[in-house]
Amino acid sequence: MIDRKVCLVGVPMDLGGGRRGVDMGPSAIRIAGLEEGVRSLGLEFEDSGNIPVAEPASRTPRNPKARFLDEIAECCGRLRDKVGGILARGAFPVVVGGDHSIACGTIAGISSHYHQEGRKIGLIWFDAHGDMNTPESTESGNVHGMPLAACIGRGAPELVRLGARVPMVDVQKAVLIGVRTIDPREKQEIKASGIHVFTLKDIDMHGVHKVMKMAIEIAGAGTAGFHLSFDMDGTDPSVAPGVGTPVYGGTTLRESHLIMEHAAESGKLLGLELTEINPILDNQNATAKVAVELALSALGKAVL
Repeated sequence: MIDRKVCLVGVPMDLGGGRRGVDMGPSAIRIAGLEEGVRSLGLEFEDSGNIPVAEPASRTPRNPKARFLDEIAECCGRLRDKVGGILARGAFPVVVGGDHSIACGTIAGISSHYHQEGRKIGLIWFDAHGDMNTPESTESGNVHGMPLAACIGRGAPELVRLGARVPMVDVQKAVLIGVRTIDPREKQEIKASGIHVFTLKDIDMHGVHKVMKMAIEIAGAGTAGFHLSFDMDGTDPSVAPGVGTPVYGGTTLRESHLIMEHAAESGKLLGLELTEINPILDNQNATAKVAVELALSALGKAVL
């Protein structure tokens, strides 16, 4: 269980995707009661506010192969500094988006902090999508399909070089879990990178328990710990209907909680991120409410 102050950072980013609405995710999770839930665990809580983000309507993307890349990198730079400051104070960062491109800033902040101590970090990335595209491989030009690649040193330099260490995370210490839809060229990128991948088929065959045990061993061995970047679209739409890019066949509510519970019990969780909450597509804020409960499991909430 986390035993230090929890600091929430909102990142109302929707520059990285092709559908509006995920910029309201931070507000939705606040309304859903994250602060009250964290305090009910006996933990201190601080709402550190939102990172400023450029409005898509006021900008024209200059590069169709990486839309709004400069604006996203600028926002992620602010997020990096915010997360680094939270860690320097001995607190635990919970970052809420916003589309998944924000992970470049979160991970840059965590990686840079531990790099200053001479330590590396691991990464567990839960997602229905690979997020391993680059400007050369992308079909859409949406940057929210590129952040995992950037964090392991592949893709746009504006994102790859956000941290004090390049790559932010060694590919041998990065794990992708829950993936079930991948672009054709992205498959080639994933195979060429050498990243550890557990698809939904692997979860079906081995169960979440075994998959998370293996993932934590990979991401946690020889590192300061691992960051968990959790895209809500990794869960099934019946669990989380209000997400940026829903894909049927995701994890159940209990499987999703088990992922978080394993992260908490490992004692190696360095930071938590929840992305792609889209209230426009939701039903009475159900997805944000689920996100709050999942976050509490990651912070140590248990039945006994």
